[in-house]
Amino acid sequence: MEELNKYIEHTLLKPDSTLSQIENLAKEALKYNFLGICINLNYIKEAKSFLSGTDIKIVSVVNFPLANNTIDIIQKQTQNALEFGADEIDTVINLAQLKNKNYKKVVEDIKKTKEIAKDNILKVIIETDLLTEEEIIEASKCAIEAGADFVKTSTGFVKGGVGAKVEDVALMYRTVNPYGLKVKASGGIKTKAQALELIKAGACRLGTSSGVEIIKNV
Repeated sequence: MEELNKYIEHTLLKPDSTLSQIENLAKEALKYNFLGICINLNYIKEAKSFLSGTDIKIVSVVNFPLANNTIDIIQKQTQNALEFGADEIDTVINLAQLKNKNYKKVVEDIKKTKEIAKDNILKVIIETDLLTEEEIIEASKCAIEAGADFVKTSTGFVKGGVGAKVEDVALMYRTVNPYGLKVKASGGIKTKAQALELIKAGACRLGTSSGVEIIKNV
């Protein structure tokens, strides 16, 4: 297994995040040599400057967190994120249409987002706290069919939600791994023990705001 720090996308997605907090996030990512940082679109340019000359990835989110944008807006957000300097895109699946079992529309939205992302990694957030096991499988299948690169557990914004659960990660991994997709666990990851269990279950990325604490094992 790689060093734990290279699984971590050091995350700050709060709507009231300040520039100084983003700068601190970047400094921590440098200090602990995290794989990347995950931030909102409006701070990508600044983060790119803070991390200039490093191999730390900048990950940004679209259709986030409520999954209620139309596809033209999602595509525009994706284009903006890439133009600003993002390396990877995390998009929230069309949850309403997933619940409606309109899988054709779910696949179409992911596919059209991937058309903009092109060779940049696209992760599909399926929001496991809101899904049944059957829906987790169907969401994962949609991501496979649409040509996404990852499935991801959570936004971290579901009120009362648990976030990444070992059993959900394992189910996602079993579903997508035969097709070459990977799994990102995110939401509620606060301890080293949690992180290691999620990796054991199949996650190769961890989205967490507690990366420093996990690495220091406090």
